[in-house]
This record gives sequence, structure tokens and C-alpha cells, in this order.
Amino acid sequence: MSDQSSDNVKYHTKAVLLALLVTLLWSSSMILIKVGFKDGLPPISFAGLRYWFAFLCLAVLVFAQPTQRQSLFTMSRSNWIQLSLLGFIFYTITQGTHFTGLTFLPAKTMSLIFNFSPIFIAIASGLLKKEAASLPQWLGILLSISGALVYFSPLGGNTGNILGYVIAFVGITAGSTSSLLGRHINLNSGLSPLVITTISMGVGSSMLLLIGGITQGFGGLGLTQWLIIAWLAIVNTALAFTLWNTALRTLTAVEASIINNTILPQVAILEWVFLHESLTVRQIFAIVLILIGSLIVQLKERGTRDKNASNPELE
Repeated sequence: MSDQSSDNVKYHTKAVLLALLVTLLWSSSMILIKVGFKDGLPPISFAGLRYWFAFLCLAVLVFAQPTQRQSLFTMSRSNWIQLSLLGFIFYTITQGTHFTGLTFLPAKTMSLIFNFSPIFIAIASGLLKKEAASLPQWLGILLSISGALVYFSPLGGNTGNILGYVIAFVGITAGSTSSLLGRHINLNSGLSPLVITTISMGVGSSMLLLIGGITQGFGGLGLTQWLIIAWLAIVNTALAFTLWNTALRTLTAVEASIINNTILPQVAILEWVFLHESLTVRQIFAIVLILIGSLIVQLKERGTRDKNASNPELE
């Protein structure tokens, strides 16, 4: 293996580990969000507060660094439009529909629906003739989705109404679109992950906060609620999304989506540890399927990178 190939493998491994760390932070968010909901925080307003305060944290970092500040002030109109679009799709629509969908559908149904995002991304990547999933990658995707079906089956009779499914479909479409757009921006804009995250989050969270404030209000915010919002904003959002954008510079859109889907088993394990919700043998088997599917995608992609290390377009 050449030095360049070895470096490529190392960069890719670091990106995978970085992305997995981010998914762990996002998984822990589910535990904190459940506590917030129990204390009466309205869903959309809760999401808006989380992302808007995270945006403030990131904005401080951007203005504190001369190079980042200069990059912000010299951004092209095209960059502003792309980042605004990314913020609207990823934060306002995706996060907004996710929280809203939970008012119509059970959490397990929403999680199952969002676990189909790799299919959307793989199809979209193939249609664009870029990063089309290979046969082994499709096997990994199908294994992950099969794991989700095993984990949540049987869904049982009444799992929600038509409006809930429409909202969930809008959310998964927006999330898949934002994954492709986010990777395009990270690869081609020349902007740092910090600036990309800050601008897109600022635009999207402002819209989300405005919608939540108008339609739901903010409920009663006590010390516990503010502590939860602060942790989610600083660690699980500001830091996590910056690290995620960094990982997207190396990972393909399909890879990123598959790694993102490991949140499902991570949440199950965290609920078992912290909320004492037991795991059945069927659920453990499902978790294993999901993890194997993710591993297949990673190993196949690594082999492709080794063979094409000299071709930057395949990197």
C-alpha cells in the first residue's frame, strides 16, 4: 500500500470515528429531550431554542477568529444562497417536521420511517451520477433497514394518522436532500465547517424559533429546562454539527447517512442504561443487523478508496 493510500485510509478512519462520536452525542440528546418534554417544553419551540442558542455560540467563535470573520465577510452571494437553503431544509423543515411528526405518530414509527433515508440518498446519488451505491453497499443499506424493521415490528394496528405520515415523508425527503446539499457545499464552497454550520444553523434556527414562538409559545422555562437547552445547544449541537461537517469532507453521502442510522441502536442502549427500558432478544438481533450493515458500507468504501487513491474525483 502506497503512502498516499495509507494516508487516505487513516483520514477515512478518523472521519468515521468522528462521525460516530457525533451520533453518540445526538443519541444522548433523545434522553435529554424526553426529560424536557416531561417538563412541558413545546416541541418546535424546544427545537428552535436548542438550535438558536447553538448558533449564538458558534457566532461568537466565528467573530473571535480573524480568518473565520474574514471568510464570513468575503462570502459570495452564491455561498449565502446555498447556506441559507441548507439551513432552511436541514433545520427548519427537517427538524421541524421531525418534532411535529411526533405529535401524530409514535416515536418508534418516526424512527423507523427516518431509517429509510439511505435509500433516498442512494437513489438520489445514482440519479445525479455521483457516489452511486455499489451492490455491497446496497446490501449494507438493506441489512440496516431490515434491522429497523425487526427492531420495531410488529408496529401494531393504529400507529398514527395520514397527516403524520405525510409530515414524516416531508421530513425524510428534506433530510436526504440536506445531506446531499451539505456534502456539496463542504466539498466545493471553500468555507470552513465552522462558517458553514454557523450560517446554515443561524438561518434555519431563526425560522424554527419564530414558527415555534408564534404557534406554540415557550411554556414554563425553569432551571432544569435551561440547563438541558444549554447542554444541547453547546455540546450536542454547536460542537456536534461542526464535527459532522468536518467528517462530511471525507465521507460520502451514503456513508454519512448509514453512520447516522446507528443512532437507532445507540438510543436503544442508552434508554436501557439510563431509563431502564429492557432490550429483548429480537431487539438485540436487530441492533446487530444495523451495525453489520453499517460496517459493510464502510469496508466496501475503504476498498474503493484504496484502488482509486490517485483519482481526486473518487476521493
